[in-house]
Amino acid sequence: MLIGSLPATTITPEMRSLAREFQLGGVTLFKRNIEAPEQVAELSHDLQSLSSGLPLWVAVDQEGGRVARLRAPFTEWPPMATLGRSGDEALARRFAAALAAELKAVGVTLDYAPVLDIHTNPRNPIIGDRALGEDADTVARLGAAIVRGLQENGVAACGKHFPGHGDTAVDSHLALPLVEHPPDRIRRVEFVPFREAIRHDVAFIMTAHILVPSLDEQLPATLSPTIVRGMLREELDFDGVILSDDLEMKAIADTYTVADAAVQAIAAGCDGVLVCRALSEERSRDAEVHGQVLEALVHAVEDGRIPHKRAEDALARNRRAKERFLAAPVAPGRQPGLRHLLGNDAHRRIADEMSRFL
Repeated sequence: MLIGSLPATTITPEMRSLAREFQLGGVTLFKRNIEAPEQVAELSHDLQSLSSGLPLWVAVDQEGGRVARLRAPFTEWPPMATLGRSGDEALARRFAAALAAELKAVGVTLDYAPVLDIHTNPRNPIIGDRALGEDADTVARLGAAIVRGLQENGVAACGKHFPGHGDTAVDSHLALPLVEHPPDRIRRVEFVPFREAIRHDVAFIMTAHILVPSLDEQLPATLSPTIVRGMLREELDFDGVILSDDLEMKAIADTYTVADAAVQAIAAGCDGVLVCRALSEERSRDAEVHGQVLEALVHAVEDGRIPHKRAEDALARNRRAKERFLAAPVAPGRQPGLRHLLGNDAHRRIADEMSRFL
């Protein structure tokens, strides 16, 4: 149920020990983990040695624009707002297919994309041009095209951030944003892109660390059974994997310990949690925090705070997603022709076509 992170460009002994004791769902790669394409491919391959069963997810935030962990010689994609301005679903799908090809070439199997938030607040400090557009229909159409383009080419997509981070004025990395819309507005606007992504069988949906008092007066969305289980799972009938956003973001971490937040998120209906150690001065504590989270989840199942059926359901959803996308053997770390694929002429032409709408 845990997708963890690494402090540097190789697997630490502490992470290997943790994986032997508990097993891991996967690892998210960040700029600190990336030196060169060949090194990323080797790291992705080496990460699979941590698994005694199903392969691990090797995940990344590769949206385009300012949120892109993989830079040149990978194709550097414009921000997603360009696709929104183009209104071109075929272009969005071609972009996603090219993106998937480059991710798969270095062993990345899960992309935290597309952003399905609607950019309805110009003062929003965190979404901005990451969003596909300012209206629900544009985001829904193009978001679904990106989901199809990624998943038809073997990379699991993750729509984010449910129930909608587009109309906030605070960065959830720094504090807890507030969304004050009534439920009917949220269902009529914010839910639209998520419904469309679900209709196209998106593999993952990520929750938002936001407070929506009209839906839950006390708990952030990630920790709210009303929002996660009641709305995303039951009302929208999402049958894939629900992931929390990083539990070390201040929107959560200012109030909850990471371990307590993980327990609450799984109990609320999340099937997995992200723990990313985003604070650079504390990276040396990665394995310690991951261990605390895993121990807390085990104890919570044992004492009933997470019912056995809830844990079994979460594990089954993770297993099904891995069987769907990770059934093929993992490619060797170094592959001939890697540099010819990354940033190739065909991919650069797609990026140039998108850039016309900057």
